[in-house]
Amino acid sequence: MIRTAALAHVRDRRLLQTRSAGKDVFYMAGGKIDPGETPEVALHREIREELGVGTTAVSRLGIFEAEAYGHAPGTRLHMTAFLGELTDDPTPSGEIAELRWFTLGEYRAMPHVALGSLLVFERLHELGLIDE
Repeated sequence: MIRTAALAHVRDRRLLQTRSAGKDVFYMAGGKIDPGETPEVALHREIREELGVGTTAVSRLGIFEAEAYGHAPGTRLHMTAFLGELTDDPTPSGEIAELRWFTLGEYRAMPHVALGSLLVFERLHELGLIDE
């Protein structure tokens, strides 16, 4: 089981996704929870590392479980997702090569999607926060 914390940052009714260098799939911004960290502490650390900015107005969106994309078959993802704002415009940092904002339909149309991210897209669409 891979335990992660992820940010659902919405702008213009689209959800921010990140693509790591050398990868072909876009994921939620965030990352693995280190031993002794709470999901919220991990979220703030990972967002600063990946996007070079802080997070504010953070609230828990939910826990999403799915098959972990890019890992051995049967590897599960346990992702705690948070709705939140950024303190400034994000900039790809560290291993992040690209940032993009997607509607649900745009993300679904990608050749490869991370199931955990797709679950968050669907939840945000159900809540009326992002477009189809």
